[in-house]
Amino acid sequence: MVGLLVSLLLFDGCAPKPSGTWQGYIEGEFVYVAAPLSGTLTNLAVNRGLEVKTGQLLFELDREPEAAAAREAEQRLAQAKSRLENLMKGRRPTEIAALEAQLAKARASLRLSDLELDRANRMIEEKVIAPAELDLAKAKRDADHAQVESLVADLETARLGARPDEIQAAEADVQALQSTFTKAEWALAQKTQSAPTNAWVHDTLYRSGEMVPAGNPIVSLLPPANIKVRFFVPQTDLASLSPGTAVTVRYDGAPAPLRATVSYLSTQAEFTPPVIYSRENRAKLVFMVEAVFDPADARTLRPGQPVDVKLTP
Repeated sequence: MVGLLVSLLLFDGCAPKPSGTWQGYIEGEFVYVAAPLSGTLTNLAVNRGLEVKTGQLLFELDREPEAAAAREAEQRLAQAKSRLENLMKGRRPTEIAALEAQLAKARASLRLSDLELDRANRMIEEKVIAPAELDLAKAKRDADHAQVESLVADLETARLGARPDEIQAAEADVQALQSTFTKAEWALAQKTQSAPTNAWVHDTLYRSGEMVPAGNPIVSLLPPANIKVRFFVPQTDLASLSPGTAVTVRYDGAPAPLRATVSYLSTQAEFTPPVIYSRENRAKLVFMVEAVFDPADARTLRPGQPVDVKLTP
């Protein structure tokens, strides 16, 4: 009697699934969160199995080197901007006032030189002075006139500011230092990583205090939207499926079957006959198919769960 019962159980376990029902399992596409820079893990803010929301802090690496670089870049940028503003403003008001005073003095000297030259011209006509004294008066007047023109040009230059090429060079310095500061801010921000989407924390790969090389994942996440069902259908059933086909998924302990939508059909068979595609060999061909769930339904699923899939009526 016991032997008969065991035989019946084995027969029931090996019995084929009903037509249109396929076996599969739940698959997850994990998101591995890493920092592009190396550093010591100072704060691991999540644990395995925890559900996180978009923007929630996952971990922090040592930020001091990047913070110092950002402060230095910010100070250098501020200095370059001040230098550019100074070049565009021209000289300080006190310097311009000094030039204006020098110009007034030079113009007074020029007026005096003109008077002395006129007096010398009259005296030379009256033959009171020698021609050499007239030449000296002319030279003095010409020198004073040149001094006035020079100071007028200096004053105009002082009011205009620096030369265009100097201003362009200063602007280029500001742009270069702005890029350096932006890069330093980016590096500082990369030392803190947050959840890119709602997800479960599948695993944490480092502990606080450990040195993490650049680019190494620290936390792996499983968003509900990345959960799918992967099942296998014989080639005889392949024609009944296409992207967008609705299927019903049932797993052990499920209160009700879940609905999924076919998203992918493999272009190659999982088991290929060695020589020819006879009728018997074609019966052995199975093709992998993937279907996705609504994220609300996927929250109840975990990768590795065996499932039964069939077409939705």
